[in-house]
Amino acid sequence: MGVGKRLAKGLAPMATRIAPSLTAGFLRDVLKLAIAGFGPLPGAEAAAQARLESSGNDVDKAIHDLIESHVRLAGAQGFVTNLGGLITMAVAVPANVSGVALLQCHLVAAIAHLRGYDLQDPRVRNAVLACLLGEDGLKLLLKSGTLPSTPMSIATAPAHDPGLDQLIASEVTAALIARVSGRKVVTSAARRTPVLGGGIGAVSDGFATYRVGRYADRELLPRTTPRVGTGAGTR
Repeated sequence: MGVGKRLAKGLAPMATRIAPSLTAGFLRDVLKLAIAGFGPLPGAEAAAQARLESSGNDVDKAIHDLIESHVRLAGAQGFVTNLGGLITMAVAVPANVSGVALLQCHLVAAIAHLRGYDLQDPRVRNAVLACLLGEDGLKLLLKSGTLPSTPMSIATAPAHDPGLDQLIASEVTAALIARVSGRKVVTSAARRTPVLGGGIGAVSDGFATYRVGRYADRELLPRTTPRVGTGAGTR
């Protein structure tokens, strides 16, 4: 809980600056922070390697542990950013979006690294962002023709398609804002009982992060031979 709270509070000043325009460019910056590391959160590769070592080089167990730890962190930041009276509504929404995006990007990037993907590859970065839409969100966009293919196909495409950069980031940003803003309508009714709003945020963000992690685990198949395990441990 401590790391989650520090992340949430540390994101508040940044959210103040970005509140007028949570754009696709903002999400790209968040992804870079997730890969490089931010405050108490180590870079995605370092976090993945640490989990791998602590799991005895079992990739499946490392991914399972990463999902569990990020669910806890997402719940903590969701609680803090949804506490009535902590920060104003204008800052609470972008702070919550920033926190969820950072943790989910970090989780999916760590999973991708463990599965043998190069996080410096723009195709892989697009795939990481696409995973944030979740399986249901992806299916809708694939059915409508908005997105051309799945995260796995994007990550392993023969060549990088620059046109996808803006498209994917825009769709994911819109989905995150809609999800958080929609929940604010519910939590705003609980202003007189702030802890209730925090609890709703904690459960919602934790569950959303769990689903994203599980989807990335199923979708991003190994690019290299797993050291231990088959990649099905958390499916």
